Amino acid sequence: MLNQRTFRPSDAHKLDDPDRLKWLPPADVIRVLAVQPGMTVADIGAGTGYFSIPFAREAGNAGRIFAVDLQPEMLEILRRKLAAAGAPANIEVIAGSAAQTNLTDRRCDLVFLANVWHELDEHAAVLRESARILGEAGRIAILDWRADVEQPPGPPLDHRIPAENVVRTLEIAGWRVEASRLVGQYSYLILAELRLAPESR
Repeated sequence: MLNQRTFRPSDAHKLDDPDRLKWLPPADVIRVLAVQPGMTVADIGAGTGYFSIPFAREAGNAGRIFAVDLQPEMLEILRRKLAAAGAPANIEVIAGSAAQTNLTDRRCDLVFLANVWHELDEHAAVLRESARILGEAGRIAILDWRADVEQPPGPPLDHRIPAENVVRTLEIAGWRVEASRLVGQYSYLILAELRLAPESR
């Protein structure tokens, strides 16, 4: 559901600003997440594909990237990109939300949410949905804006959620946090796995 914190399609050009490659290089995120050939990744809130496209190239032909977004305008921009020559063919564009992705059970190795967590109202529901679509040894990665740096870029400071709050929410919901670190100039990245085995979920 959209709210006042939701990133608007009218600002979609900001997602592909060349300066963003300097302060949040996708390669740095890929390195931390250890995205490898053959992986299946759900990029939740994929927007214009800033991460989906690099993920797809890293995962290769044997991998699969599900680019999920609830805004039709964002999905259309991404579809146009994927129609261009040289675009990776292993991305599936899906209309869905973080709490209802429309993906099948146990489908993914990694659920990735970039700059989405602070927009969401129902974190518990999002974590349940992530658990549902993750396979055995699957992980969730939450990348979001640091609360201790000034803008621009990014949302107002009072919209941001400190990393320690995200860690606490994950742990309460039964996830084990593997890593919490800074990436780029303005972001943190938290990586976690479920403590429960898939058959116990």
